[in-house]
Amino acid sequence: MTTLERTLRQQLEKVIKEARSVAEAAAKASLTQLGVGDALAAVHLTNEQKDLRRRLRIHGRQLGDERNPSTKTQEIPRLFEEIAYEHWHRMLFARFLAENDLLMYPDPVNPVAISLEECEELASDRGYANQWEIAAEFAAQMLPQIFRLSSPVFDLQLPPRFRYKSQMLSFA
Repeated sequence: MTTLERTLRQQLEKVIKEARSVAEAAAKASLTQLGVGDALAAVHLTNEQKDLRRRLRIHGRQLGDERNPSTKTQEIPRLFEEIAYEHWHRMLFARFLAENDLLMYPDPVNPVAISLEECEELASDRGYANQWEIAAEFAAQMLPQIFRLSSPVFDLQLPPRFRYKSQMLSFA
C-alpha cells in the first residue's frame, strides 16, 4: 500500500481538523437550541424535542456530565463532544464506504452496493435533506458495533448551516 505524498497528507489533516471543528460547533448549537444544559425545558419545544432533551440529559450524565442538584442545570461538555465525534465519524465512514463502492443499501435479503448519486435520488424520495444524511444512516446500519443506532445522539439533527459547511469540506 502506498502512502500519500506529504502535501496531500497535510491537506487531509487540515480538512479533518476543520470538519471536526464544524461538528463541534454544530453539536453545541443543537444542544443550546434544545436547552439541554438548562434547568427547565423551553416552552417553545415540541413534545418530541422535550423527550429528546430529556434523553440527551440522561445520556450526558451517563457520560459523566454533572447535574447541579440545587439549580438543576447540567454540564454538557462530554455530551457535545460525543455528539460531534459520532456524527463526524459516521459521515467519515459513509464517505469512505461510498468511495470504495462498499456502501450498501440495507436490504435484509439482498443488500447491494449503492453510490452517492443513488443516495441522492433516495434522499429526495424519503424526505432526507441530502444524500449525505441517508449515506450516513446506511453506514451506521452497516456498522452497528461502532454506531449505536439507539443512542439519542443520532436523533439530534445538526443545524443545516453546519451540515452544508461540513459537506463543502468533504469536497475540498
